[in-house]
Amino acid sequence: MKKIVAIATALSAAALAACTPAAQNETAQAADQIAADANATMGQAINDTNAAADRAFGSAEATMDNAGAALSNAADKAADKTGAALKDAGNAIED
Repeated sequence: MKKIVAIATALSAAALAACTPAAQNETAQAADQIAADANATMGQAINDTNAAADRAFGSAEATMDNAGAALSNAADKAADKTGAALKDAGNAIED
């Protein structure tokens, strides 16, 4: 993108040498507008890319959080069942 702006600026400078002052001014303004448009487009592309990355990372984080919660719940249930089985075994031995 910077190459396009540089080429446009170089062409504008070459054209300016053969023009009247009014035409030179208009050409310079057009070159400035091209550069501003290119910068705005690049800025928007960066913002869009950052937003997409944030959404992707947020989704991955939520998925990992949910998986961690599911594992934790399964481990808690297994520990509860093991504890209950040990209590039942202990009660059976006492009787």
